[in-house]
Amino acid sequence: MLESTIAAIRPLDEPAMVAAGELHGRLTKPAGSLGALEELSVRLAGLAAACPPPLPEPAAVAIFAGDHGVHAQGVTPWPQEVTAQMIANFLAGGAVVNAFARQAGASVTVIDVGVATPLPPAPSAGAAPPLGGANSAAPRFVAANVRPGTRDLTVTAALTRDEARAAVETGIRIARELIDAGAGILITGDMGIGNTTPAAALVAAFTGVDPAEATGRGTGVDDPTYARKIDVVRAALARHAPDPADPLGVLAAVGGLEHAALAGLILGAAARRVPVLLDGVIAVSAALVAAAFAPDAVGAMVAGHRSAEPGATAALRHLGLDPLIDLGLRLGEGTGALLALPVVTGAVRVLHEVATFDSAGVAEK
Repeated sequence: MLESTIAAIRPLDEPAMVAAGELHGRLTKPAGSLGALEELSVRLAGLAAACPPPLPEPAAVAIFAGDHGVHAQGVTPWPQEVTAQMIANFLAGGAVVNAFARQAGASVTVIDVGVATPLPPAPSAGAAPPLGGANSAAPRFVAANVRPGTRDLTVTAALTRDEARAAVETGIRIARELIDAGAGILITGDMGIGNTTPAAALVAAFTGVDPAEATGRGTGVDDPTYARKIDVVRAALARHAPDPADPLGVLAAVGGLEHAALAGLILGAAARRVPVLLDGVIAVSAALVAAAFAPDAVGAMVAGHRSAEPGATAALRHLGLDPLIDLGLRLGEGTGALLALPVVTGAVRVLHEVATFDSAGVAEK
């Protein structure tokens, strides 16, 4: 599945991008007056190979959840059980991501790809239900646990290559299900206590920045914990010496199961030429993995916001992506990306609905 998905990813369509740029020049507004929205709409036309591109709706949030063996190194004060507790909160509709998803009319799918704490019985789902109706924000649960949390990356590889591949392919499968159910844009979500530590290791491995530049305070750790977290990332990279030319190997060495699944979600969307709206540092660290698998996958990525985590800025710089909003967020779950969704929709809607100078009878300069 992974190889065939990568093989299906193609560059952006140049004729569609040229057509979108020319259309912008004929719309009733000064040329370039919409700034980054014009570039975004042109790129989405290239992704869809159509001008105008389809409106990016309905939206589907995929929250991948997993736990981390590196939690044992004291990189966060939060107990590991919170991961499972937050899954229950997502499914009850009580988290911030649920509130924002209801506002945006987006569906929420929660996928257990590697939670260590046993979860209470919850209905699993195969194919995604139709999206965009009155119940579009009703959360659903998918049981796809590859293993109960990763191993401690300071002691051994976090995953085997087979486990990393299984998680990536879970993400690909979820992307296909959501798109087949009608999603016009996918939104990355994540949950996993301690997951900013492997995210920092992934960012440092793929961008080459120093671990201190890639590592942030996550849930707001104190100075001693922050220093320990940087040391943990540095030690893991020194132990494993991950090769960025081998993205599956990097995931296995220092990644998390939710990072791997998010990389698969991005690859699956790119193969179907559907945009993916990236959330914070977990998502953009996974985006680095996806880009290492298939550089043209970057064409499907839209950076929703700039996370307060420094590793997110380093990753976005490496990917060549500019975030749409910057509000100092660091929650994860998909929250920042959901807030950016109207910006993406607006960028495309301009090409669909704004009159040209000729059709409106407006004189040009």
